[in-house]
Amino acid sequence: MRIAVVSDIHDHIWHLEKALEHIKGTGAEALICCGDLCAPFSLKQMADEFDGPIHVVFGNNDGDPLLLSQVAGQYGGRVTLHGIYAELELGGRQIAFMHYPQPARRIAQAGVFDLVLYGHDHRWHHELVGCTLLANPGEVMGRLGISTLGIYDTESGEFQRVEIPR
Repeated sequence: MRIAVVSDIHDHIWHLEKALEHIKGTGAEALICCGDLCAPFSLKQMADEFDGPIHVVFGNNDGDPLLLSQVAGQYGGRVTLHGIYAELELGGRQIAFMHYPQPARRIAQAGVFDLVLYGHDHRWHHELVGCTLLANPGEVMGRLGISTLGIYDTESGEFQRVEIPR
């Protein structure tokens, strides 16, 4: 199973559109967002353009949780808002994700999950912490110059960096 991972969109709908176009071509069956969508229209765009299940945690810039939950509710359970932290089993892998790097590292150090994801600092990162892969897909926004996302392959356990063309 392939899982697309995005974070830190910050309402940059033009980069999000390109990211979603790329994701369609990867065969990803699920989409995880590690927070900072910002406005509910970014969530709507994701749900309109990606057909599989979407799992989202809140970041520090996600401002209207009520409207975000109303938008998520329009997609018949396909879009799940998990609050500030989530644990999932996808493709036989145990996955945890949140927005912040420091708690994510501590969760990875526990060795309970195959993959722990985070966002917040807008920087692509992946490393093996014991037997757990700790990863940040970078930022869709492109504030630091390059828009990126990640593709996780549950069979190989690899996390691939994808640069989103401008």
